[in-house]
Amino acid sequence: MENTTWVSNHTGQSDFNLVGLFSQFKHPPLLCLVIFVVFLMALSGNTILILLIHCHVHLHNPMYFFITQLSLMDVMYISVTVPKMLMDQVMGVNKISAPKCGIQIFLYLTLVGSEFFLLAAMAYDRYVAICHPLRYPVLMDHRVCLLLVSSSWFLGSVDGFILTPVTMTFSFCRSREIHHFFCEVPAVMKLSCSDTSLYETLMYLCCVLMLLIPVTIISSSYSFILFTIHRMNSAEGRKKAFATCSSHMMVVILFYGAAIYTYMLPTSFHSPEKDMIVSVFYTIFTPVLNPLIYSLRNKDVTRALKKLLNVGSV
Repeated sequence: MENTTWVSNHTGQSDFNLVGLFSQFKHPPLLCLVIFVVFLMALSGNTILILLIHCHVHLHNPMYFFITQLSLMDVMYISVTVPKMLMDQVMGVNKISAPKCGIQIFLYLTLVGSEFFLLAAMAYDRYVAICHPLRYPVLMDHRVCLLLVSSSWFLGSVDGFILTPVTMTFSFCRSREIHHFFCEVPAVMKLSCSDTSLYETLMYLCCVLMLLIPVTIISSSYSFILFTIHRMNSAEGRKKAFATCSSHMMVVILFYGAAIYTYMLPTSFHSPEKDMIVSVFYTIFTPVLNPLIYSLRNKDVTRALKKLLNVGSV
């Protein structure tokens, strides 16, 4: 029987080797330390932001509810890739079994896909808050917020459920070396000896939909927002609205830019080294930047943090 099923990809001899970042670096221990510090910063920054929002009543509104979900997603998906990478470097092991690789792919696709739609929901929230402030409490009540967040998680998991089983049922009869630091679909597919052209087309179309729908919502929302800001009479109101929206746009550009490069550009634009650098940027550094962007540029959050630090010092 041909080796084309998930089960046959599970044998002990079918473990994958993650070549990873450290083989490309002259000083692996130093890189390991830097990534570990960044990982701790991402965990602590996002956790503190979640706790601040939870503990302070004046932060209990839709915008901060979405930021809490964003921080939760960031904590989860940096935890999917980085701990194993660091442990492999410390233990001197670079293998990952097919089932663990499949789980990593599923969790990663689910979390990244969920974040695509969550960022769109956050853009819509800002559109309603700035363009329809009087109707904001009605249009963005708690039920609507829960619906938007649960829809984001659901649509992200659909991406994971569709792509993961198909990816892992291909036969892998070439080299078992994945030129990446985790099981990312494009890197895994390069090992397959099956004809993957139809699947790659399906994955491309899936990614187009996963990106096109949120990007359309985000672009439309910010077009209306910019038009509304331009018409504002209050300079203070324009400044506050622009500061809030510019923070969100920074996150959107970073996250979507990296995703478009990874999943939508032709293979001629890719190389293992470039792919790993881009993946490091949006899987490791973006989770660190998000809490900094949403806290340092947000007076409500910085005020809550100062209050917490003052209480702790008493």
